[in-house]
Amino acid sequence: MATAGSLFDDEARRYDAVLVVSFGGPEGPADVLPFLDNVLRNRPLPAAAKARIADRYSAVGGVSPINAHIRAFADALRECLEAAGHPLPVYWGNRNWHPYLADTVRRMAADGVCAAVAYATSLFGSYSGCRQYLEDIARAAQAVPAAPRIDKLRLGWNHPGFIAAMAARVSAARQQADPNAALLFTAHSLPRRMAAGCAYEAQLREACRLVASAAGEAAWQLVYQSGRANAREPWLEPTVDAALRGLASAGRDAVLLAPIGFVCDHMEVVLDLDVDARRTAEQLGLGFARAATVGTHRAYVGMVRDLVLERMAANPQRRCEGELGPAPDFCPADCCPSDQ
Repeated sequence: MATAGSLFDDEARRYDAVLVVSFGGPEGPADVLPFLDNVLRNRPLPAAAKARIADRYSAVGGVSPINAHIRAFADALRECLEAAGHPLPVYWGNRNWHPYLADTVRRMAADGVCAAVAYATSLFGSYSGCRQYLEDIARAAQAVPAAPRIDKLRLGWNHPGFIAAMAARVSAARQQADPNAALLFTAHSLPRRMAAGCAYEAQLREACRLVASAAGEAAWQLVYQSGRANAREPWLEPTVDAALRGLASAGRDAVLLAPIGFVCDHMEVVLDLDVDARRTAEQLGLGFARAATVGTHRAYVGMVRDLVLERMAANPQRRCEGELGPAPDFCPADCCPSDQ
C-alpha cells in the first residue's frame, strides 16, 4: 500500500478504462491558427511570429500526423490489453485540440467509468512533458461532475519496451543510411531554467546510451530541436542545425537522426527534421536519414500495457534498464517546475 510521502503505489488498483493523453494537432488548414492559439495561450508571442509558424504548418498541408498516430496507437493498445486478458476501453483526450481532454473525461463519466489510468504520450520528465499533463488531468476532472478518478502512469523512458522499440527503429534506419552516417539522437529543447529543475537531460542521456548499446551503435550525440521560442533566455544545446554544421566541418559524409524524445510523429518532427534538417544536410553535402518514432512498435505498445498492469498489481515489479531506476508513480511536490 502507498504510504504518506511514498513515491510508489504498491496497492493493487482496479481500473475501468485507460485514458491516452496527448498534445493534439491541427487536422486541416482551418485548424492551424486556432490550434496555435491554444498552444500559445498565456505565452505572449508577436502576431508576426505566430503568422510565420502558421505559414510553416500550412506549407505541409496544415495536417499534423500526431492525431492519426495516436488513433493507431490507441487501437494497438486496446488490442494488446485484450490479448493480455484485460479488455479495457481506451479513451483519448488532448491538451490543445480535439478531442479535448475535458470532453473525453465527460464522455468517460457518461459511460460509467469510475476509475481510469492515464498514459501521457511523453516519456521524459519536464514541466511540459509530465507535470503539465498532471495539471491538465486535474483541471479536466474538476470541470466534469462525477468525473472518474484518474491516476497517471509513471514515465517509461528507461522501460525495456521503449529501449527495444527505439533500438529497432535506429537499426532499421541504419540499414537504409550511409554506413558511416553519424548518429544524432534528437529531443525537444527546453529553456535551461526549466531543465535545471528536472531530470530531463539525465534521463535523455541515459536513454540514448541504452538505445545505442541495444542497437550496436558505438558513437552517438544528443542534440536538441524545436527550441528558442523565447530567444531572450538560453535553451538546451547543441541544436540540430549546429550539430549538422559541425559534422560537415569535421569531414563527415552523412547523418542519421533518431527522434528519441518523441513517441510519434507530429509537426515538430516533420518540420524540424524532415524539412529543415534535411534541407540543411543537403546544403552541406551530407547524406540524410531519419529513424521512425516508436509509434505502434509492438515493444512500445507492450511497454504501455506493462505500465497499466503494474498499477493493477500489488507490489509490482517495475521494469527498467540502466542506472537511474524506475520513475516514480507519484511525482514529488517540487519536481519539474514551470518556467513561467
